[in-house]
Amino acid sequence: MSEITIRRATAADSKRLTRLVRGSAAYRGPYAVMVDGYRVGGAYIEHHPVHVAVDADGRVLGFYALLLHEAELDLAFVADSAQGLGTGRLLMAHMRRVARAAGLTSVRVVAHPPAEEFYLRTGARRTGTVAASGRVHWDRPELTYDLTVPEDPALPAGALADAR
Repeated sequence: MSEITIRRATAADSKRLTRLVRGSAAYRGPYAVMVDGYRVGGAYIEHHPVHVAVDADGRVLGFYALLLHEAELDLAFVADSAQGLGTGRLLMAHMRRVARAAGLTSVRVVAHPPAEEFYLRTGARRTGTVAASGRVHWDRPELTYDLTVPEDPALPAGALADAR
């Protein structure tokens, strides 16, 4: 895996993050309604802990957004070209560190159904199902990261920026 840096996103990242969301292959077909017209706005980025993974050339590989008051992972996307390379695992480890530093003991995830296995592999556990409603015409898995359990020591901490 090439060098990946995780840093706090800024409003200037808005267009790149929006393109990543709208271009995600995971949201084609029946799931397209979820990202149609979606925008990761500058105000959203400035208000919430949004962190972006970039490669040595500054290309955006993925990002996540954490809602601290709700203790919920709101967004998590990895570029199609960066999937399977460990980027998502690094982002979730970083998210857990940021959440712990903020005093959270758990983080809720309402997952895109095809992403459930990813969250399970990165340490979340299934806690329920969120019923279809509104624009979402399918049930979604609800998961939780328990932040009271120790982190995976095999994760390369040097690949992560500090959790601020």
